[in-house]
Amino acid sequence: MKIAGRRFRPTLIPALVVIILFPILVGLGFWQLDRAEQKRVIQAEYDARSQDAPVGIGPRLQDADTLRFYHVTTKGGYDSDYQVLIDNRVQAGQAGYYVITPLRISGGDIRVLVNRGWIRLGASREDLPEIDTPTGRLTIDGVATVPSENVFQLAEPPALTDKWQTVWQHMDMKRYAEAVPFPVQPVVILLDPASPAGGFDRQWTRLDAGIAIHHGYAFQWFMLATALLVIWLVVNLRRRNKTQEES
Repeated sequence: MKIAGRRFRPTLIPALVVIILFPILVGLGFWQLDRAEQKRVIQAEYDARSQDAPVGIGPRLQDADTLRFYHVTTKGGYDSDYQVLIDNRVQAGQAGYYVITPLRISGGDIRVLVNRGWIRLGASREDLPEIDTPTGRLTIDGVATVPSENVFQLAEPPALTDKWQTVWQHMDMKRYAEAVPFPVQPVVILLDPASPAGGFDRQWTRLDAGIAIHHGYAFQWFMLATALLVIWLVVNLRRRNKTQEES
C-alpha cells in the first residue's frame, strides 16, 4: 500500500496487538453505553409505577415483579435480631452503612426487609455504631426495590454460620433467605424520607444517576480505540527510499 511517498508496511506483532486490543476497547465503549441505557429504562419504569396508587404488602409471599418500584405500605414490628449493615456506603464524603431491618408483617411470620437509611461508620469497623430500633406496631411506607444480583466482589462472602453476621458487603436476597429461619418477601423497602418509623439519613438517589458518567467512559474507550488505530497506521507508514521510488 502506497500513500504520498510512503509505504504501509505493518509488522506482525504490533498488528496482532491492534487486532486484539481494538475490538476490546470498542466493546468496552458499547458496554458503557449499554449500562447507561439500562439505567434509563429502569428509571423510566420507576417513574411510571411511582404514579400508581400504593400497593399493600401483606402476610403472604408476593412476586418481586408485582412490587418492584411501586410505592408500598405495610404494618408490623421490627425484628432487630436479624438486622444487617451494608458496608462501604459513602454519603457526603463519609463512609458508613445502610441499616436494613426485617419487619415482621402483622398477621403472619413473613418478614419484609426495610432499608432505614444511612448511618456513619463507628470508631472502627470492629466498633459498630449503636442503632436505635423502635418497638411496637409500625406503619412502613416506601418504595419496593429488588437488589441487584450482579455485584462485583473482591472475595466471596464468608460462609453462613449459627452466629449472625451483621455486616454484609451487599444485600444478597438469596443468601439472606438461606440465613434466616423465616420466609422473606423478595424486595427491600426504601423507607420514605418522611416516615417516622425509625429511619436514618435517607437521601435516595435516582436510579438513572450516573448516566452521564457512563457516556463519558464510553467516549474515553472509543477515543482510546481511535488513538490506537491512528498510532498504528502512522507508525507503519514508512517513507520510501529513492530506490523504491524509482522501481
